[in-house]
Amino acid sequence: MLSVEETLKFYALIKGIKTDKIKGVVEKAIKDLNLKDHRNKLAGTLSGGNKRKLSVAMALIGNPPIILLDEPSAGMDPEARRFMWKVVEKISQRDKKSAVILTTHSMEEAEALSTKMGIMVRGGVFRCMGSTQHIKNKFGVGYEIEVKTVKPTFAKMQEFAVNLGFIENIQLKVSLEEAIQQLSGSGFDEMILEQIKEDGIGDDIFQEAKLDD
Repeated sequence: MLSVEETLKFYALIKGIKTDKIKGVVEKAIKDLNLKDHRNKLAGTLSGGNKRKLSVAMALIGNPPIILLDEPSAGMDPEARRFMWKVVEKISQRDKKSAVILTTHSMEEAEALSTKMGIMVRGGVFRCMGSTQHIKNKFGVGYEIEVKTVKPTFAKMQEFAVNLGFIENIQLKVSLEEAIQQLSGSGFDEMILEQIKEDGIGDDIFQEAKLDD
């Protein structure tokens, strides 16, 4: 198994880079893809994000006129993803030495990097091709649903509490645990009750209950 530096040297040889130029080309690739701390690590032991960086570095060696990238930022954290976008942008727009063709499932990534965009379906059949705005105008139409709830009256809430056998006066306070226990098995959605916890969907209720303790 080769290290990161050895892998890049190997690809430089395959692409016909002159021997006296290989060191400089490899150093530039390592610098551009921020792989300095990993240059001596075995390529197979890198994290998923660094493996993608190495793959892009291999593709860039020799300044090819067309570069094909398959989901170059997939699986990366937001910071690493933004870094990769800057690399691709630099190749395609700032240096203007190469055209980049990339595949992605992220519309955000496509909008950030592409001047032309295509949508493929059913294993690679082109559905449409055009500018970002054209694609959004043609296929970005959807439905927006607005839901409004009616706040129950005090009398209704009191009636609900009595029917559950919960408490006779809803102005009396009970602990969150007691409230969940009373609602459990009463026909109330159990999935909602399970989310009334820290970092759950009902985190705001959980935090409010902690303040009242």
